[in-house]
Amino acid sequence: MTTASEKELFLAIRANDGQAVRELIQQDRALLEAVSPMGVSPVLFAAYYHHPQMARVLVEEGASLNVFEAAAVGEAGRVGALLDADAALLNAVSPDGFSPLGLAAFFGQAEVAALLLARGSDVNAVSQNAMRVGPLHSAVAGNHTELARTLVEAGADVNAAQQDGFTPLMGAAQNGNAQLVALLLGHGARPESLTGDGRSAADLAQEEGHGEVLLLLS
Repeated sequence: MTTASEKELFLAIRANDGQAVRELIQQDRALLEAVSPMGVSPVLFAAYYHHPQMARVLVEEGASLNVFEAAAVGEAGRVGALLDADAALLNAVSPDGFSPLGLAAFFGQAEVAALLLARGSDVNAVSQNAMRVGPLHSAVAGNHTELARTLVEAGADVNAAQQDGFTPLMGAAQNGNAQLVALLLGHGARPESLTGDGRSAADLAQEEGHGEVLLLLS
């Protein structure tokens, strides 16, 4: 159960209020070990709310980054040191179900992703949660074209289907990312694949009004 002070901390992080975060932690250092209602640490919570500066505040206040947090915020040196100490962390799973590579992919941390791949991280590891996403799905969701290219060139399955049959090509089409759509098609992505409710990548592009993507898919 989340305490009142923990709730204050997560609200301050969500509000991007660095001063409040610092004051709360200085009053209670144990808050650095708090767990949010979604099951993640303050650092990962800040990352998910797209507040990297709040993650930096937490580190400055003494948060000791684990491999998942380090991957999410782009601390390649810390990731490397943790892997040197324990190679099993390479394909470990975070409390919310993601591998370090999956987190690096979602948050666009190209240097960390390259390090993890060089160490042998599973480029097709599926998240251990209801979404069932691989690193490529995560990179596509974050609209990180070059990182997605790195994953594809490392052997990511361009036709892997996540929850409800959603493929990377569908995500790229829905986002209107023509460059990424072209990349995926060029590596064998199947435009005829359908979601669980019967929609194709072209249908998703049309729904969002992405004409350039539709031309590529036609």
